[in-house]
Amino acid sequence: AHDPSTCLLDPMNLNVRSPSCLAPAGWRGVLSTEPAKADFQKAYRLMNYLSPALLAARQVAPGEPTRRAQAKQQTRAKVLAAARHLFSEVGYEGATIRDIAATAGMSTGAVFANFTDKSDLFREIMESDMVGLADLMGAAACEKDGVGDALLRIFCTGYAFYGRQLPLARAAFSVSWSPSQGQVLRSLPPVATLHDLILQQLRLGVERGELRSGIDLILRSQMLFDCYLANYPGAIFQGWSLEVLEARARDQIAVILAGARQD
Repeated sequence: AHDPSTCLLDPMNLNVRSPSCLAPAGWRGVLSTEPAKADFQKAYRLMNYLSPALLAARQVAPGEPTRRAQAKQQTRAKVLAAARHLFSEVGYEGATIRDIAATAGMSTGAVFANFTDKSDLFREIMESDMVGLADLMGAAACEKDGVGDALLRIFCTGYAFYGRQLPLARAAFSVSWSPSQGQVLRSLPPVATLHDLILQQLRLGVERGELRSGIDLILRSQMLFDCYLANYPGAIFQGWSLEVLEARARDQIAVILAGARQD
């Protein structure tokens, strides 16, 4: 079927540029006379009246979202906000699609029209958060700091970020330990970005002469990332404060970097 939105004919300027549109290439001569042009303009205006799809396509500016697209975006935002609230209140397992839909004020069908399942919802929330967190961590790691201080800034930025929403962090850890969902969550692109932020600081440390060249930077960056994650259960389940987390992270960073520093 012809897509009227691709039509390149203008009824006021009969310059036929698309043979597949309303006027085939063979009509070029037919439309060369003024009476023929007038008749065609009338027919085109009538078709606009009878074809809402064509009229809408001609009225929407390029790149401008349609009302339908805007409504879909608003629906997704409402569902994500409701899901975030319930995941924080009752955890991942306790939240159901039915409850999420009710909290968002819509039907379960509307939820499934936008998301495959509950894990799809949770994954989008966590990915969005991690993208924002990576930006904050990158800004916190000032290149003028020594490598140890820069890494500590990165760690503490993450702890402060999730410290304001520990129930959601608890849900994230619950999912990360799941055999079915854990690998998916750990494989999200922003996770690699967080790894790279740590690795970048180690490389800067080598360039500045703080760390020895030839050391296994990838291994140490993985060890540091594991330590960063390992401190969260203390905050989630034991109530560690940000000060406690900072002191523990400082000691961990110092131990891991000790064997890599210049003599």
